[in-house]
Amino acid sequence: MLSYLHGYHAGNFADLHKHHLLVCLLTALNRKDKPWNYLETHAGKAHYSLGSEESEKTAEYREGIARLWSQQGLPDSVAVYLEQIRAVNPEGRLDFYPGSPALAAGMAREADRLHLMELHPGEVQQLKQAFNGRTDVAVHHRDGYEGVLALLPPRPNRGLVLIDPSYEVKSEYDQVAAFLPKALKRWPNGCYAVWYPLLPAGRWKMMVESIRRSGIRNILRSELWVRNASDQGMYGSGMLIINPPWPLADTLQQSEPWLAECLAQDTGAGQSISWLVEE
Repeated sequence: MLSYLHGYHAGNFADLHKHHLLVCLLTALNRKDKPWNYLETHAGKAHYSLGSEESEKTAEYREGIARLWSQQGLPDSVAVYLEQIRAVNPEGRLDFYPGSPALAAGMAREADRLHLMELHPGEVQQLKQAFNGRTDVAVHHRDGYEGVLALLPPRPNRGLVLIDPSYEVKSEYDQVAAFLPKALKRWPNGCYAVWYPLLPAGRWKMMVESIRRSGIRNILRSELWVRNASDQGMYGSGMLIINPPWPLADTLQQSEPWLAECLAQDTGAGQSISWLVEE
């Protein structure tokens, strides 16, 4: 969807849920000396200005990263995530929010590699500018599903795929469900992280059920909601993690209740961590 720009939503509560989990996954990959590959289907930009016209128009970051910025006593994994946000704000003010490409690049080591897919020409140009001179980051102006499949299995054969569409087009739910079995057939030992919005229409439920019934095993589900479901847009954020690293479920059990409390907008806020399909 070439009309979608994430700048309106950067740093909102869904980004915090998604990107905290992404940092947890990259932290787990970094526990071993072996290099990894990071692939992303819908990369967006590397950095977002929270003072931009787009960001200020919605001000969603004020109910997201702005709440976390000055918190004390953070769980360990949330503290690691916040370190990545502070790294792109060296003046100590919350001026910028890093997108998932910047988070992955910030945690990459010398031998690790990033492969970023993006269709929007303006976003592609800014991605290339952000990573100019970095030989470990490849930016591809191509369809994310087709592009990632073409690169599987990557070498080295270890790493993570982030699948993060906007879902502005209803068919995206079906595309994600159809993509995963194809990707796993080519790279069965890869870790796959799928983000989806919790919206009143509930289309995500059919996608999750389709994935559950696909025969794919070892799927961890994390959902966080900041208010009661209503007809006023996205009330929560979901993630499916296929082939999660061993400590991930325990890490989330320690951190996500705290994160849900921090981001709560009414008494309906909460979170859940469960196995959609066990190993």
